[in-house]
Order: sequence, then structure tokens, then C-alpha cells
Amino acid sequence: MTKPIFFFFFFLASLIFSSHHSFFTICSAALEDSDEVGDETAFTYLEGTGKGPKKWGQIDPQWKVCDNGKMQSPINLLDQRVKVFPKLGKLKREYKPAPAIVKNRGHDITMRWNGDAGKIKINGTDYRLLQCHWHSPSEHTFNGSRYALEFHIVHVSSTRKIAVIGIVYKYGRPDPLLSKLFHHIKSVGKEEVDIGIINPGDIKFGSRKYYRYIGSLTVPPCTEGVIWTIVKKVRTVSREQVHALREAVHDGYEANARPTQELDGRPVLLYTPRNIGGSA
Repeated sequence: MTKPIFFFFFFLASLIFSSHHSFFTICSAALEDSDEVGDETAFTYLEGTGKGPKKWGQIDPQWKVCDNGKMQSPINLLDQRVKVFPKLGKLKREYKPAPAIVKNRGHDITMRWNGDAGKIKINGTDYRLLQCHWHSPSEHTFNGSRYALEFHIVHVSSTRKIAVIGIVYKYGRPDPLLSKLFHHIKSVGKEEVDIGIINPGDIKFGSRKYYRYIGSLTVPPCTEGVIWTIVKKVRTVSREQVHALREAVHDGYEANARPTQELDGRPVLLYTPRNIGGSA
């Protein structure tokens, strides 16, 4: 292993396994009400509007990292760049049913849990489940392939560190969670809609393998220091479900996915349980 690769591998491991507070402190605006930004009309995903992804860092001084950050997300997950690292361990999810609401934030449909919906645990640190939302097409790519949809499950620790789980989807069978929410997605507006008890345990992963890297929020203010866990298995979603999600957002039937960002030397780790060999 060359010295640069070893350095960045050690750097990622230290970020993931460290409890150092200052690096991961996230500005309150990034997490307020579980929104990345309070008003999503300030930016768009369409280049040429003056507010597209290439201009995000120039819209607001607090968004400069969208332009000059070195740990931005999403990224292209290339097999030849990935380091298999079994010591990452199985992703520990301890979810439980809780009341939830659905809201149209302008560029995405978001479901937020009100109350304790459980947590995930990464290196001994608890990250409380806050909300989830969808991007279409997928933001992360696998070996250059972009899929129909990406689901983000957002968690935060007591010290305001962010951990996001990402799941990508190709066209095929309907997704069970979206099937339960389908009516609300088609009708929800800016006002929050109470949808009753939702069990986050119903979210299907389908694989214990996952990628892990340190990145950022994928919308302004593009805050860095986010622990990303991307499930390796590509799941399925129906065309009707994707159409409903894309038609509902203010961009119309347009993409709400940020282009992939430069890796800038960051390592990407792959957790593969030893006892399942090459299976998913």
C-alpha cells in the first residue's frame, strides 16, 4: 500500500472511529426541523438558472463549502477504489414504530418521525433517526451507473454528528414502504400531513454489505463531516412510484439529484461479512 493511500485510509478510519467532537459539529441550520436548509426555493437542480448545483456555493456565503469543499457528496463508488474492511462490523439498527409526518420541502418529499423512532449505532455512538427523503435519479453512482432512485435515512447524535444511510433502486417491483406512503406522496403539499405510526423497521435493506466514507450533505449548505453508509445491494422500485415522487416536487418532472463530486483522495471502505463470502 502506498503512503498516500495508507494516509487517507488511516484518516477515514480515524474519522469514523473517533469521538472527537469539534470535527463533526454541524451547524444548527443544517439540522433544524430535520431540514438541510429552511427554504429550498433558494436553489435548484437546473443548470443555467443561476441557482443550479455549480452555483450553490455562490448563492449564500454560508454555502461556500459547496464550491470549495474537499469532502463533498455524492460520489461515484468505483470497485477499484474500494478497500474491503470487515472490521467496520454489521450496521446495528435499533428502530421502533413512532408517529410520522410527510411534507413537500420543495425539491423532495420528506417523512419525519415525531418522537423516538430508534437509532443506529456506529462505533459505539448512537445516532437517533430523524427523517428520510428521496432523490431521483440516484445521487451516488456505482461504477458510473446512475439508478432510478436513492433513499436517504438521516440520523443525528447527541453531539450533532450526522450519519446518513443511502439505498439505491432500479426499476422493478414496487418498494413496500413507498406503497404504504403512495397516497400521501401524491397529495401532500407544503403543510405537514400526519400519517400516523410508521415503523422504520419496514425499510428493506436486502444486504449486509455496505460502503462507508466521509462526505457531506448533498444539498446546501453542503456541510462536511457526514458519515455515509451506502447499502451495496440495488433494490427495486416501480416506475409509478418514481413518477409520483418526481411529479410532486416543485422542479416538476425533473431530477433532484446533485452531480457526483470529486473523491479528492478519500478512501471508501466496504464492509463484507466474512461468513457470507461473495453473496449479497
